[in-house]
Amino acid sequence: MIDRSELKTEQQNPASYKIDEQTIREILEVINREDQTIALKISKVISEIEKTVQLTTAALRKGKKIVYIGAGTSGRLGVLDASEMPPTFSVPPDWFNGIIAGGDDALRRSIEGAEDKPEN
Repeated sequence: MIDRSELKTEQQNPASYKIDEQTIREILEVINREDQTIALKISKVISEIEKTVQLTTAALRKGKKIVYIGAGTSGRLGVLDASEMPPTFSVPPDWFNGIIAGGDDALRRSIEGAEDKPEN
């Protein structure tokens, strides 16, 4: 199994440590403070985002497709985003596809460990 313990996405955010023990006000302040960091962090990678959009656009123009693959919440959001592309941006429905570990049942209820089962 791959060790992912060093990935940022797998680390505890020190700002929200023991958030479940804080008052409602403190929780709201933590969330607000953390949300404010997003725009600053994005501003530092605008060039990379621009390149990604250019590559994605070029691929779509060449007939390539975008496939979202995920498990749990990330899988649900991928399926949701893919399903919203045609009505929102008037693109063909086959340009974007969403796949979630656990299949369609996993859209409505949590299926623990679905991402770890090869058949999913």
